[in-house]
Formats: sequence, C-alpha cells, structure tokens
Amino acid sequence: MPKAPKLSETQDAGIPDVEYRIESEPDADKVIDFEKEQHKAKEIIAAATVIFCLDFNTLSRIKHLEPSISSASAIKVLIDHHQQPQEDAFVYGISNTTKSSTCEMIYDFIVAAGHQSLINKDIATCLYTGTMTDTGSFRFSSTTASVHRMVAFFLDLGINHTKIHDNIFDSFLENRLRFIGNALLNRMEVYYEYNTAVMCIPKYDLKKYDIKTGDTEGLVNYLQSITGIKLAAIVIDRDEERKWSFRSKDGFDVNEFARKHFEGGGHKMAAGGRSSDSLEKTYDYFLTVIKQYETELNKN
Repeated sequence: MPKAPKLSETQDAGIPDVEYRIESEPDADKVIDFEKEQHKAKEIIAAATVIFCLDFNTLSRIKHLEPSISSASAIKVLIDHHQQPQEDAFVYGISNTTKSSTCEMIYDFIVAAGHQSLINKDIATCLYTGTMTDTGSFRFSSTTASVHRMVAFFLDLGINHTKIHDNIFDSFLENRLRFIGNALLNRMEVYYEYNTAVMCIPKYDLKKYDIKTGDTEGLVNYLQSITGIKLAAIVIDRDEERKWSFRSKDGFDVNEFARKHFEGGGHKMAAGGRSSDSLEKTYDYFLTVIKQYETELNKN
C-alpha cells in the first residue's frame, strides 16, 4: 500500500507561514480568538457567571481553552447535537443528535424562552449560515421540516441567502482550486478492497498554495462521491497535530471509529479526529486500522 509523503517532501522550502482568516459575518470583528488573545479571553472567562458551550460536548475538543473553562466558576450550559456528551462537565444542557445543527438548537432555545421577537436580521444571518453549512446546503437527512420553517422566518426578516452562500462557497482564490487539483491528483488513494478513499495533505501543500483555515472544508466530500466508497477520510498536517475528517455511507459509524482510534468523535456519518503522531505514522496507522473493518465496509 502507498505510504504517506516522506518527510523530505514536506519540508518548509522557505514559504511563508500560513495565516488564518475568519469569514466575515455580522460582528465577526468582535469575536475574541483565544489563541491570539489568551490573557483577555481568560479574564472574560474567569469573570463570567454563565458560559454557553456550543457545538462541542467534551472539554477536550477545545484544546488549550479546556483548563480555563474547566476551572471557571460560571454555570456551564451545553447546547450541542453530537453523540456521547461529557455530562459531568455541564450544569445544564441540551444534547439532541436528531437536530440538524447547533444553530437550529440555538434558535429553538430563543423561541422556547419567549424571545423570538429579539431575533434581528444579523442574528438570523449568523444562524442561517451555521445551519446551511452544517446541513450541506440543506441536503443532509437531518434537514427536517422544522429547519425549513426556521429558514422561512429568517427570509421574512430579510436575510440575503444568495449572498451568504456566495460568501461561503463561491469566494475562494485561484490557489484553492490549484490546491484541490493537486490533492485529487497526487494525495488521494482509493482502497476498493475496503471501500475506502483517503487523502493525505502535508504541510508543504498548505504553504505552497497559501491555504487558510476553511479552504480545506469539503475536500473530504470529493472522496465520498466515488461510487462504492463507504468510508472517506482526509488527514491534514497542522502545526501542532494531524487533523482527521471522516465521512461514511451505508451505516458505517465514523463517530465510534474516530473515538476509538483518533481521539475524536462527532456524528455517525460525519466525524473528526486528531493525532500527535507524524503525518506518515498516523496515515500508516489508519491503513492498519481499516483492515479490522473489512467485513463491515464490504457489507451490501
């Protein structure tokens, strides 16, 4: 089986470090990035009386932020739709895996609290964006009638859904297309004996094509579009760790797969994971692990 790129292929080559960007949304400039403003963020967390924990259900998923949240005296409220929440970490919470997105759950929370009238166009824009991206532009099975009723309410408020979609999916630079082309041509392997496709992205590629956080979003879906593929996986070499994304079809549970083998989790058909091993080592480990699931991945 092909190996992950050798270390000699992933050297810096004198290309500038990647700088991350934040997609523009209403008041995005007011968001405090913990990694960039740790002192300020820690002060706010320590002074808080209530902390809403959104779209993650175990404190380990927030990495360097975990100690601050864990030690905070504030009441911690969970709103999340992933599987197997860390119940003892939160005082109150809503965990509903049938929901399309945490943004839909926030909308439900506001409505149940009797404050739907306070939702304005900017709030609706943010909630719509989160719901749209988490439902694959409303094509996933979690997109229920209630989601469309919520969207109809947002449209009545005047959100520009076409512009939102364009800003998220149709505003990339040329370098991203070249990166995707290189990834499909040179970084993709298909193992039909396991109905599995995997892509291994070295740090060299990220720097060569000046890839930002978010530019790799959706790349794993190309693998899932291959006929017969039940397990699609992509691993990306980040600065501190190797990040995994998993997608599946026909009942293969990538939430359990990610939790068992890659310190991750998520949904049954969409999950993420991580590894502190080198890119080559974690890739080889993945190739070893999928052999254990040969029977399951070959079920009709």
